Amino acid sequence: MDTKKYAPGIVKYIPFLYVVWADNLLSASEISVFKKAVENDTLTQAEKDRVNSWLRPGNPPEDEVITSWKQLIDASGVKLLESDNYPLTAFSQRLFSNENDGSGPDENLKFIEINLGIQPNHYRHLFDVRTDKVPTTDFYDPLQIDLVLKGAHAPHIDKFRKLLSDPLFQWNIQRDKDAFRIRTLEQVKLLASHGYGAMAYDKAYGGIGNMPAYAGIFENLMYVDGSLTIKFGVQFGLFGGSIQNLGTKKHHDQWLKATGEAKILGCFAMTETGHGSNVRGIKTTATYVRETGTIVIDTPGKNDNKEYIGNALHARMATVFAQLIVNGTNEGVHAILVPVRDENGDLMPGVRIEDNGYKLGLNGVDNGKIWFSNVSVPRENLLDRFGRIDGNGNYQSDISNPNKRFFTMLGTLVGGRICVAKGALSGAKMALAIAVKYALYRRQFNSGEKVQEDLIMDYPSHQLRLIAPIALTYVYHITLDHMIRSYASSTEETRRQTETQAAALKALITDFSNTTIQECREACGGKGYLLENRIGDLKNDVDIFTTFEGDNTVLLQLAAKGVLTDFKSEFNSDHFGDILKLLGTQLSDRLTTFNPLFTNNTDKDHLFDPGFHLEALQYRTRRLTFTAASRIRSYLKKGVPSQQVSLNIQTHLITLGKTYGAMLSYEIFSGFVENMADKRLQFLFRKLGALYALMYIRDNAAWYLEHGYISSNKSKAIRQRVERLCTELRPHVASLVDGYGIPEHCLTAPIGKK
Repeated sequence: MDTKKYAPGIVKYIPFLYVVWADNLLSASEISVFKKAVENDTLTQAEKDRVNSWLRPGNPPEDEVITSWKQLIDASGVKLLESDNYPLTAFSQRLFSNENDGSGPDENLKFIEINLGIQPNHYRHLFDVRTDKVPTTDFYDPLQIDLVLKGAHAPHIDKFRKLLSDPLFQWNIQRDKDAFRIRTLEQVKLLASHGYGAMAYDKAYGGIGNMPAYAGIFENLMYVDGSLTIKFGVQFGLFGGSIQNLGTKKHHDQWLKATGEAKILGCFAMTETGHGSNVRGIKTTATYVRETGTIVIDTPGKNDNKEYIGNALHARMATVFAQLIVNGTNEGVHAILVPVRDENGDLMPGVRIEDNGYKLGLNGVDNGKIWFSNVSVPRENLLDRFGRIDGNGNYQSDISNPNKRFFTMLGTLVGGRICVAKGALSGAKMALAIAVKYALYRRQFNSGEKVQEDLIMDYPSHQLRLIAPIALTYVYHITLDHMIRSYASSTEETRRQTETQAAALKALITDFSNTTIQECREACGGKGYLLENRIGDLKNDVDIFTTFEGDNTVLLQLAAKGVLTDFKSEFNSDHFGDILKLLGTQLSDRLTTFNPLFTNNTDKDHLFDPGFHLEALQYRTRRLTFTAASRIRSYLKKGVPSQQVSLNIQTHLITLGKTYGAMLSYEIFSGFVENMADKRLQFLFRKLGALYALMYIRDNAAWYLEHGYISSNKSKAIRQRVERLCTELRPHVASLVDGYGIPEHCLTAPIGKK
């Protein structure tokens, strides 16, 4: 090709044209991106027509033309610098000058490079590449992304992150649990001295009455250490939270301020060896003795002890959950404050505590077993917000139904469940940040002796395994922030729905976090297996998050039953219009499902449409809800006992719980993105949301195909779009993990610092 035949304005597009046609990156829906750049250029109309003549998907350039472009590029002698912020743009501008004129990147070329997601793995085998440093892009400012994630609590979080630079929070390998526990306790006390433990408490008790801000602090603790996060949560969230949420003013005045200052260390004694998830079935008793005005706590059997209780080896006080017996009547599970040690640290009479010993992770947390043998406490130690013993020794409650009272009591503790999900998500963020930073300098394999080995971040498989979960972390972060605000402002009437939502999200997100951390470990190869690189400890610490604050399998069933309760209320409504609305929804689902224009639509705009994403997630939730309700009704009509019915549809309920959590997450995230003021960041977040939704549909493609919701061609197109979105987000991967806001002094993994 004779370059003199082309004006420089045309020639600068030739490297882009060669890349997209050589690798078949250009699809019909993406032609508009290229044409928009050309249209905005200062080329003459004839020059624009010439470039556009090579942008016809139905009539691509001849092979000879594409080969001549390659010859032109090779003959130029220009090297593509991978260290440029926009490598292909800079290369095209240098093509005939061999020098950078300092004018910055051509905006039209940059527009194509960014929006088509052109990556080094697309051109490294095509051009002579020279690498001087790790490639980065400054298109999105990580500080601005972090500001979005911090939200209204930015001042609190920024101040807190600075405190984490204190040498006491410096991470190191800990293998002596006794020394580890002492250090963790010192860290908790330091945080308390700065007021962070009491943030969720009212001002009168040393706090600022801000539960969402406390949750923001909690999730940042995972960047220091998992053990610190959990011990902090046990002391101030579980123990302090039980006093705050289950107690009344007399308890607050006596205990809450000292708890927030860590002057009184406490534990949360709910779980028993014989009864884990089934709190209502616990065996520990709390018997009121009218003659003495006391409550006697007792562990009746060998396996009725409190099990796996955090802070057990350090605590002076325990919130003990027990069957409250008043005047011979079991009033159900209540919480009682019980001293377990005196001021000298010696066990109180009748209290026995044993160390749980070494665990898979979190060995800086002093978990233990606790037995009570006729331990007597004053009647006033009953946390009596929902049930009390009056001066005459009679039980009273404003909630007459024992089941409703029990679930109302547990509902006040849902904030801890949300915080657990936040902590797990931070563990995933930390692992992703380490894995991505490693992937941005680690090279492996090449396509020829003259070509430098490729960055592993440029392999499509590596992008899929790391960038897809990055998108999920952003969706889940926004979702959990919304949930903690909803919880903080909820009433007793709205708390049941919050509990349903928190149950689904806790299960969904802790499971995701464990899977992601394992993926990061593998993505870092042998380096990820070294303790110094942090992923191993993250993996072991976050593992248990799927179990405590509610076993995930149980929580998913709880969430599904909450969804079915709402469905039942609608279905059994006396309003005929509600029934028609429900039936109309089912009819609409069928029409949508079998509409070939919908099931076969593979257009890019449709696949990226939030409306399509939301409809797909809502459709699956509706369908699973309707079929679960239908199965229940069918079994009950046959006289099958309700307990057996639950077992018969258990796996159905678990699937419904997961689907509901995914739908809820996308609903919240898409609503948040719609209201973003920064349009540049909004574009990025929309891509993250699209990747989340398409990943979900891809992972559940079998179900959608079975129900005729998508065709096989659409399923294939969705799979391709997932991979393409990962490619498009590749230039911004460093900004996305830096946007987590992980303090530099917490990123101590050697592989994340080169």
